[in-house]
Amino acid sequence: MSTMAKVESGAQIIMACRDTEKGDAAAKEIIEESGNANIMVKKLNLADIMSIRAFAEQINNEQQEVNILINNAGVMMCPYLKTENGFELQFGVNHLGHFLLTYLLIDLIKRSGPARIINVSSAAHKMGTIQFDDLNSEKSYNSMKAYAQSKLANILFTRELARKLEGTSVSVFTLHPGVVRTELSRHLNRITQFGLALLRPFTKSPASGAETTNYCAVAPGLEKESGQYFSDCDRASCSSAACDDEAAKKLWEVSCQMLEIDWQ
Repeated sequence: MSTMAKVESGAQIIMACRDTEKGDAAAKEIIEESGNANIMVKKLNLADIMSIRAFAEQINNEQQEVNILINNAGVMMCPYLKTENGFELQFGVNHLGHFLLTYLLIDLIKRSGPARIINVSSAAHKMGTIQFDDLNSEKSYNSMKAYAQSKLANILFTRELARKLEGTSVSVFTLHPGVVRTELSRHLNRITQFGLALLRPFTKSPASGAETTNYCAVAPGLEKESGQYFSDCDRASCSSAACDDEAAKKLWEVSCQMLEIDWQ
């Protein structure tokens, strides 16, 4: 789910969901709990470039501004699958899908400033490397390594986007939400799921897991931290690979080539 939101203040929220039935159910809960009825659900499948472009076209045509974009959708440790456009699913959804969506909305976001873009990553990025010679994992596939690569890509994307947005009124942040009790773990094997069950007392509820995302979205005075990585509502350290500005620039260029876009 990618969400443009500022719930508590009563601002308009656009929930972009692959499964709109689940999205409608979630929207109903949010309305009941927050009292903010200004919520809409729109179809978005980040595994399909046509869906991303159709969604972005709707937003660009219908909305006067987008002040906060939260790139929160994710696929984790799934069997080897490809998107509609031939990308390995985890890299395609977790990185390329958000990269393209942000590209298509960036002019509107710039016009809406001050604005923020939040890319939800994971501490799993510390196990990742960007396999530039095999981004689609066609030579070999390990579901954990592919997931870690996609989460590292989120941070490198954030760093380079923040650099490109210097001098504008748009800030960019990335974060580790914690180990959250969601359906994201549905592809894990039984042994790993059993291990997570044992760790349940130390995991976060979905509400707690959203706290750092919300912090990056609305906390005052964060603009000077643009491009940085957060955890538990504070600056956090990331891997040395996540601080590699040359890799960030290269990933940006390769992502543009894969998506056939020109984003200078």
